[in-house]
Amino acid sequence: MIEQAIQDRVSALEERIVAACRRAGRPRDQVRLLPVSKTKPGSALAEAMECGFRRFGENRVQEIVAKQAYLPEAEFALIGHLQTNKAAKAAELAVEFQALDSLRVAAALDRKLQTLGRSLDVLVEVNTSGEDSKFGLAPEQVMEFCGQLKDFDSLNPIGLMTIAMPSTDEEVVGACFDQLAELRNRLRAEAVASSSWDELSMGMSNDFELAIAHGSTCIRVGTAIFGSRPAPMAV
Repeated sequence: MIEQAIQDRVSALEERIVAACRRAGRPRDQVRLLPVSKTKPGSALAEAMECGFRRFGENRVQEIVAKQAYLPEAEFALIGHLQTNKAAKAAELAVEFQALDSLRVAAALDRKLQTLGRSLDVLVEVNTSGEDSKFGLAPEQVMEFCGQLKDFDSLNPIGLMTIAMPSTDEEVVGACFDQLAELRNRLRAEAVASSSWDELSMGMSNDFELAIAHGSTCIRVGTAIFGSRPAPMAV
């Protein structure tokens, strides 16, 4: 049964997270687990909610629309690239946006949030691997970009996000995580945008243990909870 498989996966995943935190000398409560439910049916999210989850990571606004209709009690973090024309809907539905890398998108979000009378936690996405295929700011752009976020009253910048180089070489992957942590430390030291920059969102199903060792505060895990992702998505 899918439900039992999810329960078993969550239990096994939790054991790995606890072990990774112990090896890193970190308390378990320093690491937030964000289940990534993209392409998964609403029924799978309902089963995951029975394991105690409430907030889920989604790549596309359209999926949040469909799944929130199915599960109005769920919360959604948008973790994928956002086009400006989808920003208004994202501002309505998302409780967190982890892939901010454009001032145009920031402005569009802020305008809609102002009309809604609410704020939105945002993380700035950084392309630490330097791959052309990835979204996110180049590391050298981060300080200036983050400084400009003070102009958007409804955005609450809380940290940085990255997707590491897909590699089996731990030094290569770890270097991506270290670069993100170093940028966070610079932002903190200079009190940029009056934020404490607490969040480091890094680590997925294949590298979250290494990410925890390098200081991640949020791991985005999909496959290790929900299994492989056959398309298309059904709700």
